[in-house]
Amino acid sequence: MKTALHDVLVQPLLTEKITSMRERENTVGFLVRRDANRIQIKRAVEALLKVKVERVNVLNVRGKTKRLGRFIGKRPDWKKAFVKLKQGEKLELYESA
Repeated sequence: MKTALHDVLVQPLLTEKITSMRERENTVGFLVRRDANRIQIKRAVEALLKVKVERVNVLNVRGKTKRLGRFIGKRPDWKKAFVKLKQGEKLELYESA
């Protein structure tokens, strides 16, 4: 199945760890579709955000098990991507805060 580029990136991740990675290593984080691969993520970031990508690291995150009394549920699994930008590239998405 072919996925459109704008469907690959779900939302940017704004955590304390990713903020420090952005400042130190010029790396940004995104929540991406579970069926997306590194090549699709790289193409989507370069096409939609107009920056050059050096490397993409991908992590599959398991959803946590949660309880409410005797009922047990599970949060959904998800995938996140750490995208390292090339030297001199900046992403305006994070600079507007």
